Amino acid sequence: MAYTDRFRLSAHAVIVNAEQQVLQLRATYGEKRWGLPGGALEPGETPDVALCRECHEELGVAIQLGPLTGVYYHATHKSQVFIFKVTLPAAPVVLSPEHSELNYFPLDSLSSVQRIRVDDCLSYDGSVRFNRF
Repeated sequence: MAYTDRFRLSAHAVIVNAEQQVLQLRATYGEKRWGLPGGALEPGETPDVALCRECHEELGVAIQLGPLTGVYYHATHKSQVFIFKVTLPAAPVVLSPEHSELNYFPLDSLSSVQRIRVDDCLSYDGSVRFNRF
C-alpha cells in the first residue's frame, strides 16, 4: 500500500448503470463496508495505472478508463483520493476474495462524502474538481 509520512494515496472508480445507480463492492475484511472499486497506489504507481490494476484485481475485468474527475483530500484519514469515470466491459465480473458482493446503489443512498465524489464525477465538464474534507 502507498503510505507516506503525510498521507495515503488511492484511486477509485465511479461506474454507473443505465439507471444512474453507482456500483459498490462489499469488503470481506474490517467493518465489511461498501465502497467504490479501487484502492491504494503502490510505490511509484500513477493513479490511472493503480486504478486499472485494482479494478482488474477486484472485478476480474479490464476496465475502460475515463477521465480523472476529482481529487479529494481527507484530513481525518490523512488520505488523498483520485476519482475516475469508468466503464465496465460486457465481460462477466469475477469478484476477488477481498469482496463478497457487488450492487448498484441509488445516489441518495450514498454517504455524504461519496455523494460529493459521485456528483462531481457525473457532472464532469472537463475540469477536475478538488475538495478537502
